[in-house]
Amino acid sequence: MIKLLVVDDSALMRRQLVSLFEIEGDFEIRVARNGKEAVEENIRFKPDVITLDINMPEMDGLTALSLLMAERPVAVIMVSSLTEKGALATFEALALGAVDFIPKPGGTISLSIDVIKRDIVEKVRAAARSKLRTAHSLSSRIRAERSRSERASTPVRRGITGEGLVIIGVSTGGPRTLEDILPLLPADFPWPVLVAQHMPASFTLAFAKRMNDLCSLQVVEASHPMPLEPGMIFVGKGGADMTVAKRAGKLTVLSRPEAAGYLWHPSVELMGRSVIEHCDLTRVIGVMLTGMGYDGADAFNEIKLKGGRTIAESEQSSVVFGMPAELIKRGGASVVLDSDKIANQLINWTR
Repeated sequence: MIKLLVVDDSALMRRQLVSLFEIEGDFEIRVARNGKEAVEENIRFKPDVITLDINMPEMDGLTALSLLMAERPVAVIMVSSLTEKGALATFEALALGAVDFIPKPGGTISLSIDVIKRDIVEKVRAAARSKLRTAHSLSSRIRAERSRSERASTPVRRGITGEGLVIIGVSTGGPRTLEDILPLLPADFPWPVLVAQHMPASFTLAFAKRMNDLCSLQVVEASHPMPLEPGMIFVGKGGADMTVAKRAGKLTVLSRPEAAGYLWHPSVELMGRSVIEHCDLTRVIGVMLTGMGYDGADAFNEIKLKGGRTIAESEQSSVVFGMPAELIKRGGASVVLDSDKIANQLINWTR
């Protein structure tokens, strides 16, 4: 049995979530109405997973999360509104130690939950198996200050084509893991970077802005055609897919509507397939990070077979070992590394 604590100030939302998990048959469930009750139940009930609303009276979700992680660390999934403010609060929660997030249903709650119920259940099950990570807000601030200084003082080469490309696929646990990797890439990193992070449409722009504050490289949301240039990290737009193509003889990143036949978006597999079609694979590095499922494993394996290099995040550092494990299972990982070793490997290979 998975012990689940549902925390929300809305009685209707609590009932809907409890009903959803009761049907599954292998959850022991309790509820809390605010952050204060959540902190108390975390000690009494000792849940395996907590779904935690962000906006609540008496004690909000972020305050409660910091106390939960200090008193009894537990796997927490944030329930976030699909707004820029909600996105920013969610990324702060992930930095504080939350495992993942789910969008808070809008409109008719029962109908909205019915649409996303499988995703909610899968994320809670994955969280119950996940590895907890400590908060790193201070280190993030230090890296942000350093990156702003480096970006101001380091000239970035522009308009250089044919050098190479780094592609990154990531899902559950990704925002926090990317914060451990991308800020370590220097301002003169010679290859552009594409990031396909499974994320809702309203979150990727806020995420790109957050990463831009932390990184020496410029980070943008790939919402329209843009030439691939050094000094740039392109985050795939949520609610769409990201591909690479040749435009006027230059490699260009494109955003397109979600492709049918792919389970996750932005699709890592589709990104990888477009890279196979248009790039010199001996100048491609694929990085597979934490996440549920197998998105991108086949394409990244083919990249390695055709002369590219690939990195799979280790089980030890992965929040959820699904996506890296699938790449390793196929024999598609050139190396397997903890997340804190990946940036140095990228720097060494590109230089």
